[in-house]
Amino acid sequence: MPLSMRKSVFITAAITGSGGTQDRSPLVPRSPKQIADAAIDAAKAGAAVVHCHVRDPETGAPSRDLALYREVTDRIRDSETDMVLNLTAGMGGDMIFGDPEAPLPLNATATDMAGASERVAHVAECLPEICTLDCGTMNFAEADYVMTNTPGMLRAMAKMMTDLGVRPEIEAFDTGHLWFAKQLVEEGLIEDPVMVQLCMGVPWGAPDDLNTFMAMVNNVPPHWTFSAFSIGRNQMPFVAAATLAGGNVRVGLEDNLWLEKGVLATNAQLVEKAASIINNLGPSLMSPQEVRDELKLVKRAPQSV
Repeated sequence: MPLSMRKSVFITAAITGSGGTQDRSPLVPRSPKQIADAAIDAAKAGAAVVHCHVRDPETGAPSRDLALYREVTDRIRDSETDMVLNLTAGMGGDMIFGDPEAPLPLNATATDMAGASERVAHVAECLPEICTLDCGTMNFAEADYVMTNTPGMLRAMAKMMTDLGVRPEIEAFDTGHLWFAKQLVEEGLIEDPVMVQLCMGVPWGAPDDLNTFMAMVNNVPPHWTFSAFSIGRNQMPFVAAATLAGGNVRVGLEDNLWLEKGVLATNAQLVEKAASIINNLGPSLMSPQEVRDELKLVKRAPQSV
């Protein structure tokens, strides 16, 4: 496959995520104000898109609280900094099994399984331009944790997102997830233009070696728009890899805490570093409005309560 870089590339900043990263860096934002402020700083540094989860402000635990999502959304929209808002819809599919010799009943404390409407409730409440759709089920690094997204659940969520006028961002952790995403398009549940995020190096999805990455890239239809990331120390190498492969890039504290060895990062610093890599390779950075134009996104004004 010859190099075919885009003339301009957009950066997505994944601001906080839902993992235990808050225990490993004091720079991971927790409160709605901290998350919104970090998103604004990332946008000022060059991110056109900000991808947001919310957390319990006191504990840092991941949350699906509508009020927290609404506060983050309102703070971002009320700011003077333009950005494309991308909210996660990945939570509510966490199944935690018991001991391997007694997998049932499920771990009731840790399991978080919700219906399609509940998983999309904050999307309907906040109406971001983009929300994520984790397009498959997979084992995660934890011993007994399964990210659970059945075909029926994904069809229901995809239809809800499309009916709301919110563009789904397909999160593909392996090639089978791309296969099902194509099926959703064929069934008319997701409309063009299709956006996909290639999620590399997340145990136990697609590893982030370049052979696997190019297999993922080559399974993305040429008329789709794709972005890609890897986690930890390979975050910045994948900024270059994604750009060279003709895609867009994602960085941020959801995926990596470090600016360099021994130096904890902020989201804005990671965006600045990614922007430098992209610019040195040749493409320019896309503005939020350019992303909206390419992906046919609908920007909502601040909403009064």
